[in-house]
Amino acid sequence: MKDKKFDTKAVHFSTIRESEVASKVQPIYQTTAYSFKDLDDIEDYFRGNKPYLYSRVDNPNNDDLATGVARLEGAPSGAATSSGLSAILCAVLAVAQSGDHIVACDDLYGGTYHLFASELKTFGIEVTFVPFADQQSIQEAIQPNTKILYSESITNPLLRVEDIHGIAELAKKNKVISMIDNTFATPYLLQPYVQGVNVVIHSATKYIAGHSDVTAGIIAGDQDIVQKAKEKMANLGCNLGPFDAWLAARGLKTLSVRMERQVKNAAWLAEVLKEHPAIKKVYYPESASMQGNGAIVTAELSDDADIEGFFRHLSWVKIVATLAGVETSVSYPLGTSHRAMPDELIKRLGITKHVVRISVGIEDKGDITEVFQNALNHAL
Repeated sequence: MKDKKFDTKAVHFSTIRESEVASKVQPIYQTTAYSFKDLDDIEDYFRGNKPYLYSRVDNPNNDDLATGVARLEGAPSGAATSSGLSAILCAVLAVAQSGDHIVACDDLYGGTYHLFASELKTFGIEVTFVPFADQQSIQEAIQPNTKILYSESITNPLLRVEDIHGIAELAKKNKVISMIDNTFATPYLLQPYVQGVNVVIHSATKYIAGHSDVTAGIIAGDQDIVQKAKEKMANLGCNLGPFDAWLAARGLKTLSVRMERQVKNAAWLAEVLKEHPAIKKVYYPESASMQGNGAIVTAELSDDADIEGFFRHLSWVKIVATLAGVETSVSYPLGTSHRAMPDELIKRLGITKHVVRISVGIEDKGDITEVFQNALNHAL
């Protein structure tokens, strides 16, 4: 499907048609295992002649989802996992082992920061966090045992747009692997693999699935790394269930139309918020891509604003610890996603008690504007 455009590929990605029943929609392979005719048939699986053995190892629905996202990323291979964090873990362990080192951006999503700063230590992997806006800092942090440069295409929650090509080139120069979390941008806006990155990761829980009803992760990139990541996924039990994979694949089909509306609404809201007296600063990317600048708007309320009053008057906008559903929602980074990060780092990054992250949905932009203006008026 190399000749098809993005919107078409997002809808027509399924290649699995094993059933004699000609279903228009990919069936759900809600099974733990696959049956064999005899012992020779089992051996055929291990010779690579049959695709499926056991759903912890692989499943047609998982393959469908992973292949669909990988194609949109322009990558040759993909794998689906149980969550965004499990995708990060499996991708990292496919490259790094005990005694190895990672250089990561310091303005990561809080869950990723905790995984890198705490959990990877139990695997004997050390991580150095540096500001990726300064390539000299990255270069100075690289050690002889460094295996990975890790960042996010659009960072969480302050929305810094990464120099993806620069990171990819720096990784190649130092003969290390580049990994980019592309959750906020999605391949609709940015395709890090096309820009030279080795591995792209998604919390498919967010925009890929798109409807806040499934938890999933995606790894897309170099075939050898993805294959090793799939082995880690199976051996660590990080597999995605077939029904969740089916739901996420269904969501993927509307990625383009959802993102188009959400990005336009977010750009509109960002401009509106800049004019409100209760707002000290608006974080919203500029020139992230030709398709737009993302569906997240982060805002810092003024120092004398009543942050609790703001949250109490959000009306139909839900307060949640996640993002990216079709409904507009708001999160509080200091109290949820980033609360476990070191105070010194939180302060240096500028994630204050007045910072809120808005995930803009597909509703009417006038209704979105009204609810936020009302909440901000109460904050004053």
